Amino acid sequence: MLTSTDFSGLLNERFFRNFLPVPARNQLRLGVGTPDFQLPDITNGTLVKLSDYKGKQPVLLAFTRIFTEKQYCPFCFPHIKALNENYEEFKNRGIEVLMITSTDEGQSQIVVKDLGLKMPLLSDPSCRVFRTYQVGQALGAPLPAQFVLDKEGKLSYWHLFSFLDRNASIEILLEQFN
Repeated sequence: MLTSTDFSGLLNERFFRNFLPVPARNQLRLGVGTPDFQLPDITNGTLVKLSDYKGKQPVLLAFTRIFTEKQYCPFCFPHIKALNENYEEFKNRGIEVLMITSTDEGQSQIVVKDLGLKMPLLSDPSCRVFRTYQVGQALGAPLPAQFVLDKEGKLSYWHLFSFLDRNASIEILLEQFN
């Protein structure tokens, strides 16, 4: 059950490590490959390596902001739900959606169950991949961002969080794969 008043687990090492604001500063270039990574997929218990998709299918990397298994970013929660509700549409177009969170594996398992996630949820509690992709951070968690990679693993679109334009809409993301 999701509650808005359960702050247990919020003040952890990750929260303090990500407390100070660091602006997003994407230095990745369109038409070029992005850094490889390997993270556990909480949804099905496997390890996911980004380079395994290269040459096989396009990928949407959806970095999301979840504070704990009970505390979601108010801007990211609707985006997570929209991506999950439209996951079949992405799959029908041959696109894999990899959602990346900074919650640990235990917290992420609760998120998967509570939200009924169908798409892979990759756990990055060290925030190593968030930092590699330079998505920024503030108030205890990395900021959200979306990166669209073509079938060859080259960056074709990116969207970084701002208060004016928080997350790229499902429609905009799907347009990137046409």
